[in-house]
Amino acid sequence: MEGGIPEADMSAFRECLALSWKNPYVLRLAFSAGIGGLLFGYDTGVISGALLYIRDDFKAVDRKTWLQEAIVSTAIAGAIIGAAVGGWINDRFGRRIAIILADALFLTGSIIMAAAINPAVLIVGRVFVGLGVGMASMASPLYISEASPTRVRGALVSLNSFLITGGQFISYLINLAFTNAPGTWRWMLGVAAMPAILQIVLMFSLPESPRWLYRKGRYEEGQAILKKIYPPEDVEGEIQALKESVDLEIKESESSEKISMMKLLKTTAVRRGLYAGMGLAIFQQFVGINTVMYYSPTIVQLAGFASNRTALLLSLITAGLNAFGSILSIYFIEKTGRKKLALISLSGVVVALALLTVTFRESEIHAPVVSAIETSHFNTTCPDFRSAVDPGRWTCMTCLKASSPSCGFCAAPNDKLLPGACLISNDTSKDICGNDHRSWYTRGCPSKYGFAALIGLALYIIFFSPGMGTVPWVVNSEIYPLRYRGVCGGMASTTIWVSNLIVSQSFLSLTQAIGTAWTFMMFGIIAIVGIFFVIIFVPETKGLPMEEVEKMLEQRSVQFKFWQKRNSISEKY
Repeated sequence: MEGGIPEADMSAFRECLALSWKNPYVLRLAFSAGIGGLLFGYDTGVISGALLYIRDDFKAVDRKTWLQEAIVSTAIAGAIIGAAVGGWINDRFGRRIAIILADALFLTGSIIMAAAINPAVLIVGRVFVGLGVGMASMASPLYISEASPTRVRGALVSLNSFLITGGQFISYLINLAFTNAPGTWRWMLGVAAMPAILQIVLMFSLPESPRWLYRKGRYEEGQAILKKIYPPEDVEGEIQALKESVDLEIKESESSEKISMMKLLKTTAVRRGLYAGMGLAIFQQFVGINTVMYYSPTIVQLAGFASNRTALLLSLITAGLNAFGSILSIYFIEKTGRKKLALISLSGVVVALALLTVTFRESEIHAPVVSAIETSHFNTTCPDFRSAVDPGRWTCMTCLKASSPSCGFCAAPNDKLLPGACLISNDTSKDICGNDHRSWYTRGCPSKYGFAALIGLALYIIFFSPGMGTVPWVVNSEIYPLRYRGVCGGMASTTIWVSNLIVSQSFLSLTQAIGTAWTFMMFGIIAIVGIFFVIIFVPETKGLPMEEVEKMLEQRSVQFKFWQKRNSISEKY
């Protein structure tokens, strides 16, 4: 807007809350579009608990780590395609149509998964859900961003992030609710059909994004929406600023038939925006967040909690903290700013990952030993233990790494840290161990450091969620010029999902190959690199109207003193 940059402070958060009575129409747009985020969160979070019971029903999944990773990551592979195609759909047909199409994919995938008769059909359903997740991951925040007043834009886009984490939290509650129900994981995966149907109904009653309407020359429709979004005294200024921005981009587009990669990279503002947006997307994933969200119950079991229900219950804490962190981000995104919030977030993540590294390493070093006497009480002794040259050196960790066949650890009855038995991992061994009032371990070992691992996970979520959980989405929704916003947003969203796929597909394999401790240490090193990246490449977009972001990127040089207040771009003209 003309006259300078509106100061984004605590009043932005209060204004966001005040919309409930001052302008409920804006909140209606944001919440309706945000259901896409809810579905995104639910379908990415529900698999973490469902996987525990899928392993019980499909023994091939329980035996093969790569198949577990495939069930999780095929949805992410679908999301990559959905995000890439979603960029074109957003620009060609509009943000609203893209959201409705994502809902149709959610609905189809949920039905297929709930009716799956084997892992292959389940994976097909996960692909459909992934396509919907990929499209919703960019369409929902883009719609909210373009249909929000400038002053509360960041807070309302953060609302979408809250609904994502809220969806993940709800997925854990649903998982717990159906642990004793017939069909367990089928109900868990099928429930997602309900919010998809609700959003389809709501989106048919809502308008298209005013900025997209202007881009397509539908000025009267766009003006009508803007008049509902902005106070009367601000409407004319917003209309004029948007018209000038669109006219400039249309003029540029006339000299080029299509948007090529070379043109994107030659455009200074777009290139710098892509550095920041895609870089944030990469670091958001490679610090390991979705290993926590997709495999949280498994990580809890790796920390020494054997029961499926206990693992789900403890994982609910991390999911709740994730949702709470997203609520905090609605305030801090405007109060603190995007860049400083990302730096604080990454610094806390480094500390949490260091704690997890130390905790899991101590658990591995001090794992209970395997006792030949205890093992001899059972008739399902692990073959590798029976043929070992030096069985006296075996610990629980050694037992769990046996692979021909897989073996499990049956803990001592009174004190789990005392020597236990190493048995073949099957239902017979599990039942015999349980009947003897012992705990059965196949994912992790009994440990006195288990609760320290839970504290590390909680700290990780507390620091990650308000910052790196939200900042990449907000920055990517506002940093690109209007003409390139759909394409660049699709590129950034695709980057997120490619990075997500790499991390989620390799996490369980990494924990088996190098150990859980070193896997978390690797994430910590990446987080440290991310801190330097944010300082050097990510600009501060707090309080900038979208039309001024491009000017800022064109003039910006690398600024290491990120804490210094930036002068208004408008004052330079």
